Amino acid sequence: MKAVVFAYSNVGDRCLRVLRARGIEVALVVTHRDHPGETVWFERVADTAAELGLPCVYDDDPAWQAAVERARADVMFSFYFRSMLPMSVLGLAPRGAFNMHGSLLPRFRGRAPTNWAVLKGESETGATLHEMVAKADAGRIVDQQAVPILPDDTARQVFDKVTVAAEMVLWRSLPAIVAGEIAWRDNNLARGSYFGGRRPEDGRIDWSQPAAEVYNLVRAVAPPYPGAFTEVGGARLVVAKARLAGASRAEAATLAPGLHVVDLAIVGVCGDGGRIIIHELLGDGRSLRPDTLAALLAGHDNAGKP
Repeated sequence: MKAVVFAYSNVGDRCLRVLRARGIEVALVVTHRDHPGETVWFERVADTAAELGLPCVYDDDPAWQAAVERARADVMFSFYFRSMLPMSVLGLAPRGAFNMHGSLLPRFRGRAPTNWAVLKGESETGATLHEMVAKADAGRIVDQQAVPILPDDTARQVFDKVTVAAEMVLWRSLPAIVAGEIAWRDNNLARGSYFGGRRPEDGRIDWSQPAAEVYNLVRAVAPPYPGAFTEVGGARLVVAKARLAGASRAEAATLAPGLHVVDLAIVGVCGDGGRIIIHELLGDGRSLRPDTLAALLAGHDNAGKP
């Protein structure tokens, strides 16, 4: 069986390696260039293709579709590719086109599924291999694998689990795909929701929210993602590491929502009186000491308003 693969990031890297291990001939890899200014913390599929000796083109090359046509693939795979593939391209694969999505479809369709699952306080997510159709993440399901989201997991930690789940799903699914004997599962869209992409500005902390919601935001966008942030005196401060703490009635009565320094520790007080203990607070990319934050807070609103 011959495949054309559209791939990016760690899932793209691992799934390419699964195809090689399963004896699938990869005729062409299509990937993205890194965005200018992007923090590259993930595997680069172009490097993986070079290591494996696979022909590779970037999707900003006007000739990439012609290259796909020349490859004459039996199947197509999309592994965390950032762009929707038109039906004119999908139709070039007579034995099907398959996408690996980072959630348990039909839940968390769309962009940034791992980050959304953590943000929404889910205890489980996973990876799903499904057929590609005109609508995003709407095709029939080939197979899926669940992974747990522990209460203190960050999105990066969950993403690493999802990457392993994707590898497992693809490994299990390839024999049936090759044999043309897929046991399709229904992808009932009414049982899930679609989520859009996230921007760095979406990480702004609203300290009036309950502590659990603030903590979920911190976990969902913690580095290497842009991070949950607040502003004090015009300075943007990123909460890089934190833990949810219990509420103290005495403190809740005296401390307003926002950042505080309590007993030489940095604390975020939330709207319900709950607190998050901040273990790493970044300003200009550098970790702030409690005494430095205390000096910054002097004369400024601790909820991040000048």
